Amino acid sequence: MKKVIVVSLIIVFAFSSYCYGNKNSNMPIVKTGLEVLKASHFKQLEGKKIGLVTNPSGVDNNMVSIIDILHNAPNVNLVALFGPEHGVRGDMYAGAKVEDYNDPTTGLTVYSLYGKTRKATPEMLKGLDAVVYDIQDNGCRSFTFISSLGLLMEACAEQGVEVIILDRPNPLGGLKVEGNIVEPDYFSFVSQFEIPYIYGLTVGELATLLNEEGMLKGEKGKNEISPKCKLTVVPMKGWKRRMVYGDTKLQWVLPSPQIPQAETSYYYPASGILGEFINYMSIGVGYTLPFQIFAAEWIVNAEEFSKKLNELNLPGVKFRPIHLMPFYAVGAGKQLKGVQFYFTDYNKAVLTEVQFYVMQVVAEMYPEYAVFNYADSSRYRMFDQVTGSNYIRENFAKRHKFEDIKDYWHKDETKFKKLSKRYYLY
Repeated sequence: MKKVIVVSLIIVFAFSSYCYGNKNSNMPIVKTGLEVLKASHFKQLEGKKIGLVTNPSGVDNNMVSIIDILHNAPNVNLVALFGPEHGVRGDMYAGAKVEDYNDPTTGLTVYSLYGKTRKATPEMLKGLDAVVYDIQDNGCRSFTFISSLGLLMEACAEQGVEVIILDRPNPLGGLKVEGNIVEPDYFSFVSQFEIPYIYGLTVGELATLLNEEGMLKGEKGKNEISPKCKLTVVPMKGWKRRMVYGDTKLQWVLPSPQIPQAETSYYYPASGILGEFINYMSIGVGYTLPFQIFAAEWIVNAEEFSKKLNELNLPGVKFRPIHLMPFYAVGAGKQLKGVQFYFTDYNKAVLTEVQFYVMQVVAEMYPEYAVFNYADSSRYRMFDQVTGSNYIRENFAKRHKFEDIKDYWHKDETKFKKLSKRYYLY
């Protein structure tokens, strides 16, 4: 009888431990910079007048906004907010110009960094000792939040204001680097710096690289050499370069409306460049699969389109036919045919190549709709700015073959990997 009781207790204990272990296994294994800052009781902010750049993704593990955390912390003097694209509370649609306003929850002034100016003015920064930056990045240079960060660093360098970055994971991990470096004539708000399209750094690492490598531009006519700001990075704990976002066990809060899930970040660089031709082909924006499809009215046979793409045997990528009717944006209310694509082996997949091969197969199957024969030529400049060069467009357009630009697209990756390793924090 005693043996039965002992065995039963062991089973119960083992089952309880199993359940408890499973419960704990869903807990975050990475502490963001915000969590590290909280654990230090905001030591880095004490005695300073603080501004804050953030959006809905700036939350702690309890989904509480950093705005409210800093506003309510007794030893933090938060005096101003700065709103990037979509605003600090995420209530502005993509591309909407935002005016300065008062945050209804805290009563603080929100200075817009996506309205009359995209760079903080001396008046906005007046009286501040430091500006905190806490926004979830997506690891791709055309995501405008890193451009806002760079302009903030330039403005703060000019005014002697410290920049404090609360680091967060790169959802693509820290190992993927893809795309050529931006060339001098093609800098823009979607290609602000001399970095590849996918850069394999956390935002704290990227900011350090920009600061130390002289990539901040400063005010024309005032600085012969690049300005350098006083930069503090509050690093994460527990993040490894091999981790994609799902590995962190952190909850995802969308940094912009079309990146609803962490996995969407994987697809953004795989279709977003083609998506710059806004009336050419649906990439899923306006449907339930943003950045995960390629579809159009003029695609006659979705099954054949899918078959042709799968015959390319792209590593880690599979396509399936799809029929859809977008709710808004390209093809709204129309019956479209095309493909949905999947990353079956993320580590092997070359994310950015997917859209170029789609463009190639379109030209083979529907030559009259080949992208540079049919798409709106007024968007060529934006395409060049996103790719960082006119070489990509001009040479792809000759035959619509990816092999004609492949080497150029990848030419800077090895050099950048070597440079960026100097600034690894993890």
